[in-house]
Amino acid sequence: MTVKFYDNIEDNLLKFAVIISKYHNKWVFCKHKERSTYEIPGGHRENDEHILETAKRELYEETGAYDYAIKPVCVYSVTGKNRVNKTGEETFGMLFFAEVYTFEHELHSEIENISLFDDFPENWTYPDIQPFLIKEYLRRENGI
Repeated sequence: MTVKFYDNIEDNLLKFAVIISKYHNKWVFCKHKERSTYEIPGGHRENDEHILETAKRELYEETGAYDYAIKPVCVYSVTGKNRVNKTGEETFGMLFFAEVYTFEHELHSEIENISLFDDFPENWTYPDIQPFLIKEYLRRENGI
């Protein structure tokens, strides 16, 4: 599995939005109903949807966040077969960061619950991808 980062790319190549999130200085992670691991909120872009709208929709669907500030971080790509990429070809997504101010009390999706962490969980759903996304976000945020 290879993860790469870009400043920009043709919009039509963006297939995913992933949203690194914090709430009261804690990292926001989701636990899917069918898995025992944790993941960063995100998902597939729908037809004719702007990638920012994908990010907002996925953040709301997976965490219940409805009051937040969100910004793009960078484009990322993943090459290699995984649960959502059966061919292994390079696929592209947009990485976002959101500071969440308010969550709904109930979730309305495939997510069982959200968890808040001071540090990162050990049991990731996508351990070959998502830790690299956070590392790149932190690198860019800290100007390294």
